[in-house]
Amino acid sequence: MSVSLQVLYPTTGGTTFDHDYYADTHLGLVDTHMAPHAQRIVVVKGTGDAAPFHAIATFVFADAAARDAALAAAGPALDDIPHFYSGAPVVLTGDVLD
Repeated sequence: MSVSLQVLYPTTGGTTFDHDYYADTHLGLVDTHMAPHAQRIVVVKGTGDAAPFHAIATFVFADAAARDAALAAAGPALDDIPHFYSGAPVVLTGDVLD
């Protein structure tokens, strides 16, 4: 069964998010360190003044072992978060219902 990892960046509490840095720099780190383990990565940018999230990144993996391998390699991407987001991301893991 496929599994997912979602990283949600809430807009609450006056958080800031640098979308240009995220797209130009952070996603390159994700591609280098985590993407080799993923089947698919989708990033959605929140739009509109009332959007509850600045962005949501969804990773789909073949199985839990692939997700765990991606997380084990994620250090540089995790360390980069303060460069574009002023809050604490919310992480959701789960099974993909096909």
